[in-house]
Amino acid sequence: MRPLRASELGSYLYCQRAWWYQQQGVEPQNSNELAAGTQLHKTHSRQVFLAGFLNFLAWAFLLIGLIALIVLGVNYWL
Repeated sequence: MRPLRASELGSYLYCQRAWWYQQQGVEPQNSNELAAGTQLHKTHSRQVFLAGFLNFLAWAFLLIGLIALIVLGVNYWL
């Protein structure tokens, strides 16, 4: 008996008939729509990653700016 993957369980819980067809090797009739959905998810994933990265950069620059302000301010008053 082969191990079940989490994606198979998700497929089965979403639609048992689609899972059964997949197990039988039947190709989906809407492969163009599935490919478009996969591309959409990849694009969205890149956008989410980029947003997180830019958020990190913004916080890093803010921290660097505050440190520079403190260091330069202390040197100015001394």
